[in-house]
Amino acid sequence: MKLRFAPSPTGHLHVGNARLAIANALFARRHGAVFLLRIDDTDRDRSREEYETGIETDLRWLGIGWQEKAHQSARLDRYAAAVEALKASGRLYPCFESELELSAKREARLRAGKPPVYDRAMLKMTPEQRARAEANGKVPYWRFRLSDTTRRWNDLVMGECSVKLTAISDPVLLRTDGTVLYTLASVVDDLELGVTHIVRGEDHVTNTGVQIDLIEALGGKPGQFAFGHMPLLLDEAGGKLSKRLDGLSLRSLRHDGIEPEAIVSYLSRLGTADDPAVMSFDEAAAGFDLSRVSRSAARFDMRQLLGLNRKLLHQKSFAEIQDRLPEGATEDFWNVIRGNVDLTGEIAHWWQVVAGEITPPGLSDEASFLEQARETLPPAPWDEGTWKAWMTALRAVSGRSGRALFHPLRLALTGEEAGPELHALIRLMGRDRVLARLQDAAFA
Repeated sequence: MKLRFAPSPTGHLHVGNARLAIANALFARRHGAVFLLRIDDTDRDRSREEYETGIETDLRWLGIGWQEKAHQSARLDRYAAAVEALKASGRLYPCFESELELSAKREARLRAGKPPVYDRAMLKMTPEQRARAEANGKVPYWRFRLSDTTRRWNDLVMGECSVKLTAISDPVLLRTDGTVLYTLASVVDDLELGVTHIVRGEDHVTNTGVQIDLIEALGGKPGQFAFGHMPLLLDEAGGKLSKRLDGLSLRSLRHDGIEPEAIVSYLSRLGTADDPAVMSFDEAAAGFDLSRVSRSAARFDMRQLLGLNRKLLHQKSFAEIQDRLPEGATEDFWNVIRGNVDLTGEIAHWWQVVAGEITPPGLSDEASFLEQARETLPPAPWDEGTWKAWMTALRAVSGRSGRALFHPLRLALTGEEAGPELHALIRLMGRDRVLARLQDAAFA
């Protein structure tokens, strides 16, 4: 069994294609299959080495490895051989219409109440007509003549699927400049590289019917591949998820502090009846089943992803998070603040609170109370009982309790309305920093 993920190195991975990568990788892990990373880099103008590097970085960050790797740009001779075989069999035929002529044909068919399907006029061209066209400087592009049939398959996600080929225009497989299109290149790769299961987006359903026809034209067997088409993702408003939203690229999510386990956990269950839950990659793979994926489009909800990320961070031990902590941060620090971080990017802020400098809020109206707090602050060294002793003394001299007692202290010491328990934070800050913060806030 072999699966493949086939990104184009023309941009960054986003949650939409990450979902497909995760589905293929989890399916492969569960069934002990080979996972192939195929770089679809035949678009010479848009493909970039830095995008390929970024894709590999993102996949490894998610915990996805691959046993095999291929580049389409290194397989052009295989596509050329397939082209010649299709020409020899009569299934690939030359066309000379311009885009303007094709557009006029489509409009005429629509006016006549007919579907805008290519009329196969070029199949009637005689050798003499073709020779004259080429003598006049016209260069042909090449179409694949589809079978006049309906292609059917039992989809791993969608169930029984069918595509009526007579309702589709014969697809162009070879451009005038000699470059092959995805439809042909992908089939040649899947046949020759031993792929057995193709899991991709539902936008490929019609293309799958065409490719099944092409597979058999190139010598493949009926039913040689198992197909699974994942419904597309919608945004939170129910619209189509745009690839142009950089905030949903994996590199942006990583920069913002989303953990890879949260993304895998969320996307592996998105669109199923299973509730999102924090899982390791192996745990997600053990329970992954394409038949549980709904046939309806799934809605990507950033709030759910953040909720999983929050839960994941709250469970992480110091050893698991240490490489993302600021230099000098201790296990005590992590244990104190981890219940108050939703993103790893917030960790640096809390380290600044306990070990660096903050901009004090203006609390001049609380200057008298903050001076009382300074005067009653217990001497060092501090221990577990320091906070209680301080609050007892401060309550006695100020007459305050509850929010009136604690809120000004939290603002002065952290600059935040909420956060980790103050009794734990002050031990991390130390007496000198606490004294300085109280004074700074009183005179800010």
